[in-house]
Amino acid sequence: MTPPGDETAAAPATGGSAPAWWISPPHGVHRIHVRTPDNRRATATLVAAPPRLPQPPEGTHGFLVQLYSLLSARSWGMGDLGDLADLAAWAGRSVGSGFVQVNPLHAAVPGKPTDPSPYRPSSRRFPDPVHLHVESIPEYGHVRDRAALDDLRQDAAALSEAVLNKGALIDRDAVWELKRQALELVAQVPLTPGRRADYCDFLAEQGQALEDHALWCALAEVHGPDWHTWPEALRAPRSPGTARARSELLDRVDFHCRLAWLTAGQLAAAQRAAEDAGMGVGIVHDLAVGVYPAGADTWSQQEAFAHGMSVGAPPDAFNARGQDWGLPPWRPDVLAATGYAAYRGLLRGLLAHAGALRIDHVMGLFRLWWVPEGRPPTDGTYVAYDAEAMLAVLVLEAHRAGTSVVGEDLGTVAPGVREALARRGVLGTSVLWFERDWEGGGRPLAPEEWRRDCLATATTHDLPSTAARLTGDHVTLRHRLGLLTRSLEEELTADLTDTAEWLALLARLRMLPEGDGDEEAAVRAVHRFLRRTPARMTGVWLPDTVGDRRPQNLPGTWDQYPNWRLPIADREGHPVTLEEITASPRLHALMEVLRPRKPHTAPPGERRP
Repeated sequence: MTPPGDETAAAPATGGSAPAWWISPPHGVHRIHVRTPDNRRATATLVAAPPRLPQPPEGTHGFLVQLYSLLSARSWGMGDLGDLADLAAWAGRSVGSGFVQVNPLHAAVPGKPTDPSPYRPSSRRFPDPVHLHVESIPEYGHVRDRAALDDLRQDAAALSEAVLNKGALIDRDAVWELKRQALELVAQVPLTPGRRADYCDFLAEQGQALEDHALWCALAEVHGPDWHTWPEALRAPRSPGTARARSELLDRVDFHCRLAWLTAGQLAAAQRAAEDAGMGVGIVHDLAVGVYPAGADTWSQQEAFAHGMSVGAPPDAFNARGQDWGLPPWRPDVLAATGYAAYRGLLRGLLAHAGALRIDHVMGLFRLWWVPEGRPPTDGTYVAYDAEAMLAVLVLEAHRAGTSVVGEDLGTVAPGVREALARRGVLGTSVLWFERDWEGGGRPLAPEEWRRDCLATATTHDLPSTAARLTGDHVTLRHRLGLLTRSLEEELTADLTDTAEWLALLARLRMLPEGDGDEEAAVRAVHRFLRRTPARMTGVWLPDTVGDRRPQNLPGTWDQYPNWRLPIADREGHPVTLEEITASPRLHALMEVLRPRKPHTAPPGERRP
């Protein structure tokens, strides 16, 4: 298929080298029509992409944060896009950061209770309006029922107070219920002519994809979030019954379209705030590996998904039973037959307001472990994707958007994958504790031995915080939850040995002048080490800046641990606001480590005679 606006090229098949009149097509996705001398015809899709992705500035540093966990004094019970813009504006101006990386902001599955994991969304194509900062919407100030808004704001303040001062967990469902009521009031305010024109432009640009997403949201309000249980007539997006429902639910469809428009506007505002603050990259968005099997994407793009299959991981040394993530994979044959239209549309939407994109489990561009429904992960198998085509589409869309890409390539990686990604300019992810000479004696890698094209960091959302790693708190936490496979003593001994090897290297490199026993100094030393590596990007886990010991997600747990529901806290476990974080002496001492070194001599024009 030839997408609207893309070039179409046609040429006769002559064999051998291209004829003199042939001109290489411009960058884009083209439909090639071929006719042989004996009048046979064929067509194929051609992706013409630049050789490499745009690269971020050398030596840039920034923060990694789960947005929901970043509450400010004005939040409605969880962090929002207003808080993200504020963090970016402060970080760029005050500590010289070049980026802020956030968790996936994809649309969640509605319902109570909602799955709090940002990595299991209903749709990856559209953002979740729960992240809206309601007061920043222009129509908010013109809502007539001010008393109702005031009541909602008081309830939101109570939610925040409970999280920040009373030990309550972040309650996404409660936050969304308050915001939904406020947004219903906001939606009653007529748009000004300029705002109406902008909204209409957004609807035209998003087209059928947005209409389908909004209709799914409207139908889910009536029939629940699993479209497999809907009336038969509604289970296909192009059925006559669905067409009738589209007309009957027109107001609700428009409401959900408007929410997508408002959220896109605040995503754009966050990126503008980052750029205005001097950030060389800006907001780094995150692409989850898949979607909920009964959500908006699988309903509206049914032909693109392998229904009855789930993405997972084969058995390995850490999990003998393998893993089943409950996410249906894309069908590689349908992707190829449609010119990768679904993939291109997904990337284009995510990159529209991003400074860079992180791809979770980037190895999925090459192959995925498919697990048949109802079968254990051990019965799965790898299914290959056309990696050259997937990478070409990625490079093309990122080139159009002017963004760089970071791939999460941790864990088991097939031979040649990292090399192929590096050739196309996809940065890898290097976590300090895993960077060892695994082909030799397993010693910690010296900073100069690290790869250049990567995001270097001390931890991620699935790993212990740096303070917990240094103190062994993460081992005792897993022990309390019954997750250890060895005795507590054995695990602590192994962990202490691992940590001691790294601390010894830091001491030999004179990066730990304060000596042993100073936790804050050790955290600074770890980041001093990261800054010494050739990595293009250095990421600082925002909870590390205030000594938080709790992981945001503890793999292997479900209800035993409050995954995805914790606010950022200090070393004592007391939640802290964005305002308190940015004023933290511990943060500022840590960020001094990452500041560029000043020259020893003044510039010629400033030297004293």
